[in-house]
Amino acid sequence: MNRYLINLSYIGTRFRGIQRKIDKTVGQFKDPHTVQGVIEEALLKLRPVNEPLLKLSSRTDTGVHALHNTVHVDLERPNGKPYTVDRITQTLNRAFERDGQSLRIISTVHVPLTFHARLCAKSRTYLYRLAVLKREYSCDPSRLHHPHTRFIPIEEHDRCYFLGHSRFDIETFATVARMFEGKHDFRTFMSVAKGNPRQQEAMHSLRHIDEITVERGQTMTAAFNRERTEQFYEFWDVRIRGRSFLYRQVRRMVGAWVAAAEGRINERDIYRMLTVPSQNSWCTNVFVAPAYALYLCHVEYDPLDLVFSSAATESDDGQLSRAIAQSQDRVAAYGNYSHVHGR
Repeated sequence: MNRYLINLSYIGTRFRGIQRKIDKTVGQFKDPHTVQGVIEEALLKLRPVNEPLLKLSSRTDTGVHALHNTVHVDLERPNGKPYTVDRITQTLNRAFERDGQSLRIISTVHVPLTFHARLCAKSRTYLYRLAVLKREYSCDPSRLHHPHTRFIPIEEHDRCYFLGHSRFDIETFATVARMFEGKHDFRTFMSVAKGNPRQQEAMHSLRHIDEITVERGQTMTAAFNRERTEQFYEFWDVRIRGRSFLYRQVRRMVGAWVAAAEGRINERDIYRMLTVPSQNSWCTNVFVAPAYALYLCHVEYDPLDLVFSSAATESDDGQLSRAIAQSQDRVAAYGNYSHVHGR
């Protein structure tokens, strides 16, 4: 048996999240509507002895995208030898292309059996994209700025959160966002999963956020639409890095920051939600930010966790070096996410 780390990216619009759903009543284990289900089905084309079962590093909800997510899988080849990593990557991408899936494998790495995609992850970085209507348009009553009449470029449909509130202040947004750095009990910002509230209430809700940045972003529109888009909107990239996050934590935090920026709540409300951790502390006039503007950008590992023992082959070392180099390139340029367009 050999273990493989698979680096992947996808557009979440058509997927019901990454995690496969199992209907135990009918014994159904296939799920073509989730990222995991699609990958496991494609892995069967390699004809392994065992049934492929992915282990996820990070769960993304329905509609959430990923520029870089990771999974691992154990595969046993009929002749007992390892698969070449390029064959795994090519076989999967060929299947996704044929089926019209908005899913691509970035690279595959042969890793030790001690490696685990979730447990070995050192940090995860999320990106939330905002497009804020410029003040001269949002404050002018003679202009059409209602959400249903406002110009929104088609290339950004289900890719960015468009805001048109006349009082939106990005400085307030950034100020309250920075309050969330460090270690906090994020119970107020944890959604309760339907059907199992007791388990969620008992869940450990202490988390540490390493860094939050709010920087100028850019539109992903084509040249034909770019000038008009930049005429109306300012784009902002909100990047949040931490080891782990609670269910819908990022979207609920961004929703609170937007509410503060629009003047629906103030810094005191934010402080109370953060320092009095409880579902009862949630302000009712705060709306959870939509999933379609959220991207998982990078899952980081210690390179030593990917290294075989001294008996590892030179080819394994080469695969590892290439994977680390690709990962470092993505970290340096993950703000340049225009490749998420198309299939």
